[in-house]
Amino acid sequence: MAEHRVLILFAHPMLQRSRTNRKLIRGILDIEGVTFHDLYEEYPDFNINVQREQALLLEHDVFLLQHPFYWYSTPALLKEWQDLVLEHGWAYGREGTALHGKIASSVVTAGGSEEAYRPGGMGRYEVRRLLAPIEQTFKLCGVRYLAPFVVHGTHGIDKEGIEKHAADYQSYLKAMTAGSVDFIAAEANDLPFVNQDLNRVIRVEA
Repeated sequence: MAEHRVLILFAHPMLQRSRTNRKLIRGILDIEGVTFHDLYEEYPDFNINVQREQALLLEHDVFLLQHPFYWYSTPALLKEWQDLVLEHGWAYGREGTALHGKIASSVVTAGGSEEAYRPGGMGRYEVRRLLAPIEQTFKLCGVRYLAPFVVHGTHGIDKEGIEKHAADYQSYLKAMTAGSVDFIAAEANDLPFVNQDLNRVIRVEA
């Protein structure tokens, strides 16, 4: 039995063109306690079933938004999901306490290198800082938000690099379902992305 049930809200409108995301996905589909939910496959017409999505959130302890970094944000369907599913009176507001105490984070693939997402780089800011609207959205909903899992440089990454990130992602999710992720370490402000130092956020049981 998984300690934490993890829901992956996956949004990629052109998955067939993404070597990195296809590899990341293959490594996690059989992990006990992980539910993989492909939003573009489920809602190609953007007609989101709000009640079903809310039920899925209630059934899980952790939800991860996995997506490519489109214009420093999410693909359109994932933004639509946020706008419709996180309703006032349900997810936030005086009576909107349905998600209080849950955990959320992002899993992002970015074409630019880590150096590009720094002050002085083309992106100017770290990916985590650019994800601030998502972090604030979840915090408004009473949800704890962890530093993102980020794969930088996907435009030029080689096979070995992709495999390393896929292995790290698998390890992170297995630790998450087992209850071995140190949430305090994973949300620390000085951690730009969790896979920068997984040893810091995954507890090793004695």
